[in-house]
Amino acid sequence: MSAAPRLIETRVPDRPEGAVLVLHGGASRQGSPPVSPTQLSVLRMIPIAGRIARAGRGRLAVFRLLNSVRGWDTERTPLADVAWALDQVRDRLGELPTSLVGHSLGGRAALLAGGAAPVRSVVALNPWVYPSDVADLSGRRVLIVHGTEDRIAEPGRAAGLARRLARQTDVRFLEVPGGKHAMLRHGAVFERAAASFVTETLLGDPAEQTVDPGR
Repeated sequence: MSAAPRLIETRVPDRPEGAVLVLHGGASRQGSPPVSPTQLSVLRMIPIAGRIARAGRGRLAVFRLLNSVRGWDTERTPLADVAWALDQVRDRLGELPTSLVGHSLGGRAALLAGGAAPVRSVVALNPWVYPSDVADLSGRRVLIVHGTEDRIAEPGRAAGLARRLARQTDVRFLEVPGGKHAMLRHGAVFERAAASFVTETLLGDPAEQTVDPGR
């Protein structure tokens, strides 16, 4: 039996105008072990959630979702965990425009779950996607950020998905020259892009210009 998913608060103001779910990645493990709060794929999302919360200036409720199991389990995928988390946020805060922000398999989950009713925007950071992935994101706004040196999640697959999605909705694809899968190098570029897009799409803030990572 899988463990239960968990929501971790980054910031929850009294009267939020929008909500953000931050989704971690992480490969599958034999026996489908539960997600640990200290695994690297979870820890690397903490600064991203923090950057979004600060950019929201007390107007956004920001949560990190810990999935029920590692990886993409065939019996309970991260999509079920995202649906659970969206219900939890709605029950607690009411209907709020929501953004899904995910890395790696979390990016895939954000893209595939982005058609849910409250979702207004999706940010996928170095998403691990299949060429066959299909998502109906009509009416949503989508940002895909991918490092050119990612050797785990193929940038070409993400670019192909971005082209397919662009036929139905507003999609931006941002390359990070020299960026690798873990986002350790040029991490600030990934964080800034995610935070700027979320505040733009949920709060109407002007987009922050992305800094050239070579500078």
